[in-house]
Amino acid sequence: MTGLDRARRIVVKVGSALVAGEAGPDTAWLAAFAADLARLRARGQQVLVVSSGSIALGRHRLGMGRRKLTLPEKQACAAAGQSALMRAWEEALEPHGLTAAQVLITKNDTEMRRRWLNAHATLSTLLSLGVVPVVNENDTVVTEEIRYGDNDRLAARVAQMIGAEVLVLLSDIDGLYTADPRSDPAARRLPRIERLTPEIEAMAGGANVAAGVGTGGMATKIMAARIAQSAGCATIITLGRRPAPLAAIEAGEAATVIEPALSAAAAYKAWIAGSLATAGALVIDDGAARALAGGKSLLAAGVKAVSGRFDKGDAVRIIDEAGREIGRGLARYDSADAEKICGLKSGAIEAALGFTYGPMVHADDLALAARASA
Repeated sequence: MTGLDRARRIVVKVGSALVAGEAGPDTAWLAAFAADLARLRARGQQVLVVSSGSIALGRHRLGMGRRKLTLPEKQACAAAGQSALMRAWEEALEPHGLTAAQVLITKNDTEMRRRWLNAHATLSTLLSLGVVPVVNENDTVVTEEIRYGDNDRLAARVAQMIGAEVLVLLSDIDGLYTADPRSDPAARRLPRIERLTPEIEAMAGGANVAAGVGTGGMATKIMAARIAQSAGCATIITLGRRPAPLAAIEAGEAATVIEPALSAAAAYKAWIAGSLATAGALVIDDGAARALAGGKSLLAAGVKAVSGRFDKGDAVRIIDEAGREIGRGLARYDSADAEKICGLKSGAIEAALGFTYGPMVHADDLALAARASA
């Protein structure tokens, strides 16, 4: 079992070789894959696509051929190809009543806390609206020093960002083998991996780059799986060059499943509780403390006082009236705005600030101490 049929949120990484044909987008493959994706959406699952292909499609539009490109040439191809890439996804998804939304991300959007929070909010909102976000690295502006360079790792960071339970990496091979099966007939596919050991990583070898098309290989997929594993997300590596790769996974076709270290929700809560330095505190009343223990969000009405200086998205301590820390969470308002809305009902926040981000700390972004949740 891969868990694909049970996952609430799924990220699928689609490589350039699948999206881009010899003369432009591979419309036949995209149409078949869109039907496969629509099947998951119809049963209530949220799916985000990380799609390569802008540079490959831009090469065709600009007549650049398959020669090695300079960085400015890559950026020019990305600029020319991104609109073609999105048009191809829109045309593939529209017959199924699905809306595509372009989201261009840089490494800083997944590494810098404030930008991470904004990207997280945008992607989560799109998914909740039933939209299919199509994410790509913003190759038109990034430099070699601040880019991922391959969409496998970008896909893993996005999966981590949205709390996905499954990351699917569509490859030119049906999983991870003990050696390269194209040159070693004794190579065995590993159907399931619990731990990514140095021996497993050594099996991945180097990149397998089709000339002028892709930038990744099995090694980058294992790097991506390590990121996903630590975020509580399973990774599935399987063959992409078939009409319905997601259905094939569910039917038991060949793949490698790399199991998560723990659940996505547990990994995220553990990260909030133990990996982030707190920048301030919110003192809450007893009613709010009971609500948090029951799994509710922290509303401004239950906050009695704000201490410290923090920005939106910073980790803050949640303290009860007896002075005990009962949890930690990510603030949806900076400290100045939090002070203005302390004690206010939710309906009064917009009038006080001119905007609203909802609760002071959302339940999804809150990690309670063991005694508080017991």
